[in-house]
Amino acid sequence: MSDYVKRRNGVPLGDSNSLRNMLSRSLGAGKFSIFWQYWNPIWGFYLGKYIFKPLKLILPQALSVIITFVVCGFIHDLAIMLLKREFTLLLTPWFLFMGTSLVLSDYARIDYSKYPWIVRAGINLIIISSCLLLAYQIRI
Repeated sequence: MSDYVKRRNGVPLGDSNSLRNMLSRSLGAGKFSIFWQYWNPIWGFYLGKYIFKPLKLILPQALSVIITFVVCGFIHDLAIMLLKREFTLLLTPWFLFMGTSLVLSDYARIDYSKYPWIVRAGINLIIISSCLLLAYQIRI
């Protein structure tokens, strides 16, 4: 995992520049799928190893990506449900929409890497925010 984090963040695990690098690289990504290669590399390592890779053995890659996002969202929701002691799903649909956005944007070959960092960050934040707004519309 240490090598994975260093490859994603450009600095070793626990380095004081780790958060800064993660935010800069993920927000400045020129594709939504690249955003997720840099966002939270420790969590991404485990999701990739225990969810995505096993799913990819039996399902198409696009479906494996979406299911991995749904599982990630549900784990986040589960933590909230345990703390609040009530059933609620917001992050599961949010992550479903983000996973679907990733797959669709890759399929459509949407690439904004030639724009300045601030524009790329804005586009990534708009995608994430739009998915959250959609999730709020169907909140359970």
